[in-house]
Amino acid sequence: MQITKDYKDSATRYAEVHVLEKSKKSSDSSSLRRGEATGVIFWWRFFVMNKVPVKKFYNQMEIPVLGLGTWKSKPGEVTQAVKDAIDIGYRHIDGAFIYRNEAEVGEAVQAKIKEGVIKRQDIFLTSKLWNTFHRPEAVEPAIRTTLKNLGVDYVDLYLIHWPIPYKEGKELQPTGVNGEILFSDYDYVDTWKAMEKLYEKGLAKNIGVSNFNEEQLERVLKEGKIKPVTNQVECHPYLTQIKLSEYCKSKGITITAYCPLGCPDRPWGKPEDPKLLDDLKITSIAKKYKKSPAQVVLRYQVQRGHIVIPKSVNKSRIQENFNIFNFELSEEDIELINSFDCGGRICALRECNESPYYPFKN
Repeated sequence: MQITKDYKDSATRYAEVHVLEKSKKSSDSSSLRRGEATGVIFWWRFFVMNKVPVKKFYNQMEIPVLGLGTWKSKPGEVTQAVKDAIDIGYRHIDGAFIYRNEAEVGEAVQAKIKEGVIKRQDIFLTSKLWNTFHRPEAVEPAIRTTLKNLGVDYVDLYLIHWPIPYKEGKELQPTGVNGEILFSDYDYVDTWKAMEKLYEKGLAKNIGVSNFNEEQLERVLKEGKIKPVTNQVECHPYLTQIKLSEYCKSKGITITAYCPLGCPDRPWGKPEDPKLLDDLKITSIAKKYKKSPAQVVLRYQVQRGHIVIPKSVNKSRIQENFNIFNFELSEEDIELINSFDCGGRICALRECNESPYYPFKN
């Protein structure tokens, strides 16, 4: 495994923090000196063994293939979850303005920077432009709000959250008298051109899209100057996205898989809905590898070349989701999981199907 200098430095800093903490508690300085080297070596090895592999975008920038998702993470819980994730070894945090917890995510990141666990360049932060900010002139103010929330000067990746523009205003989910979503007429290609300016100004190190279909990506590629580095889409064994994944790969665009665990805590779920992690076919594969169903479906994404961002606020599950790099699914099992596809889309955003930019019409 190739270990970068920055990563070594991060590991050493973490080791030094722990040695320093021990020194504060120890009155025997000679004993501390004898144990100092052992302590540094232990923590350095800890970080080396827990390093998440990275994937290169077409522009040679790198992203950890595993990140912590923060959708539906409550403000009172997400700060500790992000802190726990960073301590475990996560170096990629996925967020969005609409999640309404960016300030808490930023608080956790800043705390770990102050502790010396990480430097800003050690952590990959993603955020997303919400639908009410598609007017080109509204794009830069939107990212500046996100930067302020996170307490940083730039994000590593900024995405157009959906290709669907909502009516601009105070309401993030603007609705009419009958409860219908109110749309605007801004073309996502014009929004994309405003995104390119964010990249040129250094406010976002990379730019991409989310929930775009093949036709929409083609328009961005044809009319934009900068190619998206990723398309973040729902992807799991019930919605494998084989065709879209192959298309994106052919264009040098990565797939980032959200809801990789089947979103078991979705608020609109029904008791009778199938639960991915309870699927007997999945649990059977998990038993074969002596892993959990969650680890199997996350490993499935990684082996397909996808980036994956499972969400959890539970420390033990955050750790469990991290431990997916010490086994490999066979090609036969990958194909078997591919066969589970049933078009089981969880985040269909059906209330927007009247928009001309709705991505799931086919």
